[in-house]
Amino acid sequence: MNERRLLTRRALLGTAVASAIASLPLASAAFAQSRPAANSPVAATPTPNPTPTPLRLTVPAPTGPHPLGTVSLHLVDRARVDPWKDSRPARELMIQIWYPARAAHGHPPAPWMSPGAVPFFEQGQGIPPGTLLLPTTHAHLAAPVNPGRRGRPVVLYSPGLRSDRSLGTVLIEELTSHGYLVVAIDHTYDADQVEFPGGRMETFAITSDIDDALIAKALAVRTADTRFVLDQLTALNAGHNPDAGRRPLPPTLTGAFDLSRVGMLGHSLGGATAAAAIRADQRLRAGVNLDGSLLPPVTAGTDRPFLLFGSDPGSGPEDPSWDQFWAGQHGWKRELALTGSTHASFTDMETLLPQAAPILGLTPGQVTQAIGTLDPQRAIRAQRDYVRAFFDLHLRHLDNHLLQRPSPRYPQIRFLR
Repeated sequence: MNERRLLTRRALLGTAVASAIASLPLASAAFAQSRPAANSPVAATPTPNPTPTPLRLTVPAPTGPHPLGTVSLHLVDRARVDPWKDSRPARELMIQIWYPARAAHGHPPAPWMSPGAVPFFEQGQGIPPGTLLLPTTHAHLAAPVNPGRRGRPVVLYSPGLRSDRSLGTVLIEELTSHGYLVVAIDHTYDADQVEFPGGRMETFAITSDIDDALIAKALAVRTADTRFVLDQLTALNAGHNPDAGRRPLPPTLTGAFDLSRVGMLGHSLGGATAAAAIRADQRLRAGVNLDGSLLPPVTAGTDRPFLLFGSDPGSGPEDPSWDQFWAGQHGWKRELALTGSTHASFTDMETLLPQAAPILGLTPGQVTQAIGTLDPQRAIRAQRDYVRAFFDLHLRHLDNHLLQRPSPRYPQIRFLR
């Protein structure tokens, strides 16, 4: 990967954990010694509370009128040997479907991360066990679906490299509460950890150097994952159960997907995945890239609407891959910047890290370096409102004019072009 792309604020390797937190000691000396770059200004070990009281983290409630339901599916693509582990004769994925629910009574709230994945997440991030209690979501497991009058518009979500679907919960819940059906994809083996039914864990398995060739392969794998998921959603919408174990699903999922109105959203490498998938599959009608660099041929753009939504450019140069994409994009396009933000601001770390900082011994300066200077509530509100405005415009033909020009209600949003 060329030096300029490595230095860009949208580096493909950046994820909520591996970008913002890799340069910052999240919880322990071991983490501080193993993850930051040698010249990191925050590579010094913090001083965590020696006997911390476990802290329950929370994610902000969504603002829409719908209660939320969620269900996870284990999908198996038998047409592909796994590209990252050729010992696996098929490509296996976990997806999580978030949907507007009729009611939540009698259905327990869903955890932010699958229980078996939590110890791997803690170990990978150097979080002492028992220090933090990860959030509970606002969605309820297998609650009955509210399919709407003619099915719900669909948004796929793809996380960054070495990340997982949990880190997009704040945006996912917001879209769902306003009537979208959101499908979050865990890309096995380029995710830090994925839990499959029965407790089987699969962890990050890429051993090659991270360069342009490796990223191009990852994008090809993720694009194939996305297209396979779309195929399985078509089967699910027709009344079939594509779950590998045929685990029971809410029966009202049948017909709940309006597959004529499908968009895609992703962060970092997931944003590049959205751009790659929309080029490869006409079923995707609109896409959003949250702070992810691009590679050819994705930089050639597409004929469908696409939003580039980036972190604060500061005084640095524009990401050259975004310039190339802009020149080649023939569909509707807009580029926004969230002032006072960083790469991790487009993930749940924007709200989780400030909560965790006191118990983990992080200074305000360290938190600012990780997620920027913008107040987290204002950052989250702007992301939620602009992403929803984009999908409302292009999947529902509802225009609140938020994307036409700068708004005095959102001084933190810069219209770059």
